[in-house]
Amino acid sequence: MIVVTGATGQLGRLVVTALLDRGVPADEVVAAVRDPRRAEDLGVTVREADYDRPGTLAGAFRGAEEVLLISGNEVGRRVPQHRAAVDAAKAAGVRLLAYTSVLRADTTTVSVAPEHRATEEYVRASGVPFSFLRNGWYSENYEQTIRQALATGVIPGAAGDGRVASASRADYAAAAAAVLTGEGHEGTVHELSGDTAWSMADLAAMITEVSGTEVVYQDLPVELYTRTLAGVGLPEEVALMLARMDTDIAAGLLADTPGELSRLLGRPTTPMRDTVLAVVKG
Repeated sequence: MIVVTGATGQLGRLVVTALLDRGVPADEVVAAVRDPRRAEDLGVTVREADYDRPGTLAGAFRGAEEVLLISGNEVGRRVPQHRAAVDAAKAAGVRLLAYTSVLRADTTTVSVAPEHRATEEYVRASGVPFSFLRNGWYSENYEQTIRQALATGVIPGAAGDGRVASASRADYAAAAAAVLTGEGHEGTVHELSGDTAWSMADLAAMITEVSGTEVVYQDLPVELYTRTLAGVGLPEEVALMLARMDTDIAAGLLADTPGELSRLLGRPTTPMRDTVLAVVKG
């Protein structure tokens, strides 16, 4: 039995689909979710699992051989939430706990890394057999950027000439399914990213090519970019987080292309141009 936490999220749903596509019987896949009603369309077993209510996790993980712990989305609260899930996986005696982390979690200075690093350390200390899926950036993170660029002709940012080795959520989901259904992944760390790294200027050129609308990248000082984001209505903490991500990109922290994701997939990763094309076509 394979349990997928956060199975109604954007990545979780794709993992469930990828497991079924790999031939895992539907009754051997468990969608562990806060609101079971939102998972009724997944076509698999559904169990309640709330990171903030550890008592629900024991029931959700009952009988599990593998658990995919998809990192929570509540920044600042994730470490205690993840610890509750790790404790439940240990109590259930799982054969493998896979965790969706971030590239180079143990050494990177990327702004989202500390909670992932703390979770990895807790998993290692727990003694539970693990596999860390250190995911890079999702191409879909730029869908709204593409839409706005089509309307304004400009991509503002503070990423400089930094590059992003992104891949699609479906790529990362398929890799998770490969690990969960494969052998020999205990104690492994997978550094996962797209095959090709691109810059914001490259993204502007892709949008121009695909849409016929001229788009340019406008690089800004990080303080000005933060004010620009806040000026379009984003909460201050969100504007700061997005601006920090651009400075991380400028520093080269999301540019690694080790090729491990494509090796797990057995095919090339999905090009960023495909995401641009999908948004342009609507």
